[in-house]
Amino acid sequence: MRRFLTLLLMVIITGCSNTPVEDVPLPTQVALPTATVIAPAPTEISATETLSPTAAPEGDLFTQLGITLPAPACNAGLTPQDTEGPYYKAGAPERISLLEPGMAGERLVLVGYVVDQNCQPVPNAWLDFWQTDANGEYDNNGYALRGHQFTDSQGRYFLETIVPGQYASRPIVHIHVKVQLPGKDAITSQLYFPDQPLPNQTITIEEREGYMLGYFNFVLQN
Repeated sequence: MRRFLTLLLMVIITGCSNTPVEDVPLPTQVALPTATVIAPAPTEISATETLSPTAAPEGDLFTQLGITLPAPACNAGLTPQDTEGPYYKAGAPERISLLEPGMAGERLVLVGYVVDQNCQPVPNAWLDFWQTDANGEYDNNGYALRGHQFTDSQGRYFLETIVPGQYASRPIVHIHVKVQLPGKDAITSQLYFPDQPLPNQTITIEEREGYMLGYFNFVLQN
């Protein structure tokens, strides 16, 4: 009996050793997709023409404010010359707005043409303005309420300022200006307001919401 059991045990062991052991397949390693880093395309900066703050953009300011200039009338003759006065300063900055933060006074927008004796608008004409502040005082240390500009391609100018104040020695309210056609000599004149008018030197005033709109055309000999 012991012998039988021994033989039986040997048969079981032999059978187990001859049974092929199935290889357990290792899990296939799935390759992770490589992350593709896409560099952002460089932002294209459009080259835009920088407009000088002192030159009226073609139509922009007039259109924005709803300003339509009437055709210049030249039958009244040339813009007369007037005294320069003691407060002119050369070298005023080029700008179309004389307003500064905190400046007191009633806002005035002054527009018009510079034309020749034949009433033809003159592009690139030079205008130099200076005036008192709302208290009737000139800035003789700096360039407050002083500035020059050039007419645009249609012969127009645009000035943003305030209504000047009176000063004791000159009670008539006025704005000083020098105007020069290209290649010609400059003239010096003054602009006045309807309550104290002078021929060919008086601004036409239109009341607008929040400001006064003034029209004046300069007529110069070319």
